[in-house]
Amino acid sequence: MGLIIRSSSIHAAGCYATKPIRKGARVAEYDGPRLTKRQADRLYKESPVTYLFGIGDGSVVIDGHSMAMFINHSCDPNCETEEIRGRVWIRAIRNIAAGEEITYDYCLYDGGDDDATCNCGAVQCRGTMYSPQESKKRKRAPRQAREKKAFAAPRGEQTAR
Repeated sequence: MGLIIRSSSIHAAGCYATKPIRKGARVAEYDGPRLTKRQADRLYKESPVTYLFGIGDGSVVIDGHSMAMFINHSCDPNCETEEIRGRVWIRAIRNIAAGEEITYDYCLYDGGDDDATCNCGAVQCRGTMYSPQESKKRKRAPRQAREKKAFAAPRGEQTAR
């Protein structure tokens, strides 16, 4: 798979296809050290930016240290995530042209006071990187009750705990 990191209009740096990618192809693996949610919360307590990805029930996170950490969020993505036996794969949900930025819907959950504003520019942008379910929950819940960090969730596991 041909990928390159370069400047992105969505957020700082992004991951781009250097060759066409077929629908259904695995584009990248979201990899890095595994931490408990508690360890990650302590480690990144003061950090405004993290590359954490929740796996399983969300009690373990991947601390992203791979090409996939540069894949930006979009409300109209060309990829989705898929967890298989504790590994997270980014898979194309449509054909992707060479030069196109690789994106997936982060479906954030477990967030702090941050609104996680979305900058994807999609026609149907929901304005946040939080999942639709988490967005509804956050509108109902008082800000003080929210946890500190936000984690991305694999497709199908985006419902907040």
